[in-house]
Amino acid sequence: MSESFRPSRREFLQAAAAGVGAAAIAPLVPGSLFAADGAKDPYAGLKMGIQSYSLRGYKDPKVALEHTKKLGLKYWESFPAHVPVNSVPKTLQEQKAMLKDAGVELVAYGVLRFDANETTARQYFEFAKAIGIVSLSADPKKDKETFDLLDKLVAESDVAIAIHNHGPGAMYDKISDVETWVKDRHPKIGACVDTGHYLRSDEDPVEAIERLGKRVFGVHLKDVKTIEKDGKREKKFTIAGEGDLKVLECLKALKKLNYQYCLAIEYEENPQNPLADIEACLKHVREQAAKLS
Repeated sequence: MSESFRPSRREFLQAAAAGVGAAAIAPLVPGSLFAADGAKDPYAGLKMGIQSYSLRGYKDPKVALEHTKKLGLKYWESFPAHVPVNSVPKTLQEQKAMLKDAGVELVAYGVLRFDANETTARQYFEFAKAIGIVSLSADPKKDKETFDLLDKLVAESDVAIAIHNHGPGAMYDKISDVETWVKDRHPKIGACVDTGHYLRSDEDPVEAIERLGKRVFGVHLKDVKTIEKDGKREKKFTIAGEGDLKVLECLKALKKLNYQYCLAIEYEENPQNPLADIEACLKHVREQAAKLS
């Protein structure tokens, strides 16, 4: 994702009443129903899902979930506009029912900002625990107070914190930034490896997975292509397999770790009509996953 998210108090309290506009469901992407019942897992045992930010053009979460199902995916990392953070039991049950009806499991969430404000942080963790989320993609403030608080809440909830690297100039744009701040912290404070943003920051995503190891609790799989324009080097998001990302090597590194968290495809381009591009990304991942067996 391009930004971290923190709802205002008003947004938090009124999440259950927040309305979203309906969007028409696009036709089925050809070839997307590849994962028929009983078929061999096309993702080699990895929990292939999607960061729902990729589907942000579909403001109605039911429509976004329908598209997720048509893409053959069963796991979501939701961004907050699709599944708002809330503590209202009735709304939580409605959210759970919506996900169950779609056959999609909400396993990750974010990206959320954290600081030393325990009230806000606790709301996030309590929501995660209540709805079944196992990892929160996070952009925590770089100070001892924030990380002490995260230590406490992770221990209480058993919900992992996955520090998201964002892009060049962000707080955690280098692998070493994450390493420094997770060192000696609770074992479930770790990283969300955004492969595209690491490429934008001239870091190797495969190396990030290998160095962060068992502290990898999330992956946003997206590709970036380096191009020359007017004598200057630019990096642009692109379809997986058409850029600089070594998808097969990423999958190998995750399998070596016995990675059990969400591997979320994320596509930031063409938000109003992303489905064909997302399917092309997934097709490439399936082709590379087939080489692992």
